[in-house]
Amino acid sequence: MNDVMSKTNFFNLRVYQLSEILADEIWIIVTKWKYFEKETVGKQLIKAADSIGANISEGTGRGSFQDNRRFVKIARGSLNETQHWLRRAAKRDLLKEKEVNRLKLIVDELAPKLNAYLKSIGKIPEKTMDN
Repeated sequence: MNDVMSKTNFFNLRVYQLSEILADEIWIIVTKWKYFEKETVGKQLIKAADSIGANISEGTGRGSFQDNRRFVKIARGSLNETQHWLRRAAKRDLLKEKEVNRLKLIVDELAPKLNAYLKSIGKIPEKTMDN
């Protein structure tokens, strides 16, 4: 196993921290919904959002760059699913405009960071003349 992989603390990754912020914000919003909304859209939305960070963390613990990349791709899919459920919730007037704007800011930061993280996995820094 590569030393870089074994020393990775996923909770220090900004991409993981953003996934937690998104999931926690969604949790706070959904817990205030009525029973039917929670049981339908709410559960799906929470599961999708929680899955983003869960897959980032699982990938870092798998021990290979290939596995890590695979799980980050799954996390990216979970982010897309989260966006789908957020669109459904907004369309069904379950989200206030202030909530939509706050969540959009997080998603807009998280999506490119997930892509950048995926591209960075397994890249070995170039050696300089001093190395």
